[in-house]
This record gives sequence, C-alpha cells and structure tokens, in this order.
Amino acid sequence: MAVFTEVPFDEAADLVARLDIGTLVALRGIKAGIENSNYFLICERGATRREYVLTLFERLTFEQLPFYLHLMKHLAQRAIPVPEPQADHAGALVHRLRGKPAAVVDKLPGAHELAPDVDHCEQVGAMLARMHAAGADFPMHQPNLRGIEWWRETVPEVLPFLDSPRRALLQDELAFQEALAASPAYGGLPRGPIHGDLFRNNAMFEDGRLVGIFDFYFAGFDALLFDIAVCPNDWCIDLDTGRLDEARAQAFVAAYESVRPLTAAEHRLLPGLLRGAAFRFWLSRLWDLHLPRDATLLQAHDPSHFERVLHERIERPWHAMGVA
Repeated sequence: MAVFTEVPFDEAADLVARLDIGTLVALRGIKAGIENSNYFLICERGATRREYVLTLFERLTFEQLPFYLHLMKHLAQRAIPVPEPQADHAGALVHRLRGKPAAVVDKLPGAHELAPDVDHCEQVGAMLARMHAAGADFPMHQPNLRGIEWWRETVPEVLPFLDSPRRALLQDELAFQEALAASPAYGGLPRGPIHGDLFRNNAMFEDGRLVGIFDFYFAGFDALLFDIAVCPNDWCIDLDTGRLDEARAQAFVAAYESVRPLTAAEHRLLPGLLRGAAFRFWLSRLWDLHLPRDATLLQAHDPSHFERVLHERIERPWHAMGVA
C-alpha cells in the first residue's frame, strides 16, 4: 500500500455516498506497501463510525479487477475472514476514481503479528487450507499475473542493474523453475484460486487469534502449492539470515494438512516451490528498486532479503514429509 494518486476529500466523499456506507468524516493515506494508492476512510452513520480501505489500482485494469473482488466476496460469504468489497446501487464492486479503477473494502480488526510463533503459524496454515477449500467452487478464472510468464518477461529488464554473481543466480534459478514448471508432476498439482502474497503484514491477529487475511491483489489461478510455499518463506524464517525455522514450518504444514492433506507430488515438489516463491519476491523487489514509480509515502522493500532466502532454499532444501 502507498499513495501514487492523490484523492481529494470531496471526490472520496462522493464515492462513499454512492456506496451508501455513511458520510465520510476522515480520509488518510496509507504508507505501507508499494503497489497501489491506499487510504483509510472513516464513515459515520448516525452515532456509528466504521472504517474502510479505499484502493486505487495503479497497475491492475478494470478488466482484471473483478476476479480479485469477486473472489474476496466469494470467500467472505463462506466465512473466510477477508475484507468484503462494497457494491454500488447497481451491484458493481469496481468503481472509478481519478480516472482509475477503485474499490472500497471493510477494514479488518486487529494488528499484524510480526514475530510469529508456532501457534501463529498453525493458525495461518489452517486458514490457508480453509481458503483453498472455500475457493474450490469459485467460477471465475484469471492466471497468476506474477507467475512464470511474468518472471520470463521481467528477468531481462532487471539483469542490466545487477553484478555478475546476481545475474548468474537470477538466470540459473529461472532456468530451474522453467524446467520444474514443465515437468509432468508439476502439471498434475492441485490448482485453484491462490492468495499469492500471504505475508505477515497481510494478516491480522487479535488476542492471539487470527481474525483476517487481506490484500488479494496478487491472487490468481495457480498451483495451490505455490501459495503454501510463499508462507514459510515469511512466517517461518529467521529474518536476519533467511534460514527456515523448522518447528514453525512443520507446524504450518501440519495445520494445513489437518484441513487438506497434500498429495505425494506436492510433498515432493515443495522444496522447489519454496525456491520459486523466494525467487518471485526477489525478482519483484529488484524490479521495484531499479524501475521505480513515483509515489507519495512510498516504502520500497530490500531485495537482498529474498536473495538470502533463495540462497538458503537452494543450499538447504526442506521437506515436510510425515507431518500430517
């Protein structure tokens, strides 16, 4: 979340009125994140105040957005604690503001848990499996826009900015991931809607209990195993070294399997997908660093963190066999 597009108060108030969610009394930009323009809205209806999040989408298009917003609506209606998009009188979830696509969703309660323990990781694992189960009958289809096709397009764009060892690592890992994606085992993995970005800053806890997950704007139809692989690389690592904390990782996978057991192929390919998830975020951070966009309140992420994580996953492959 960041602010690339400034929104005047009166234009935000007009949108709030069209959504019939009260009267806008406060509008505040959100500085965290790097993809879209985000604001907190405080709306008043009588003596009741409620908070929402307004997002203006800087890269996603009017055509792409219905997938994300309808997925969130679908999950919310199946008791998955996600922000529910607000519709206008015509039932539309995608709105126009400052000439850009926009959405307004409920603000979740709670706070981030930035130092997760085994219990937090268990809760995230079980919730991710519940989300995958709830999304199994979601009728819309859109590819993961940050999947392997994007990797192929983006690697040549960032290579000129890197030194020789980093260029070699990036090219070698892309070749490894392309070979993995072309394998019959990978082609047979269970698929469905994935979150794609379930990091610690995209989940909310209250009194130690997971109360919500949000930021579905990297979601897409992909191997469920990729979603599983994203989480240990953030929830279950030593942040200084990128090394996996096996107790937390085992707890995460075991909790996931308590809801949806993994197939033998998923267990076998998990080490490779852990590498792929680290590669995806290293590449996107390199892209954001070397090919930046202007933004107010922008906070860029350090690419070297996921470079360390990728090295760790290559040098110390991790298997979760026998955790169920």
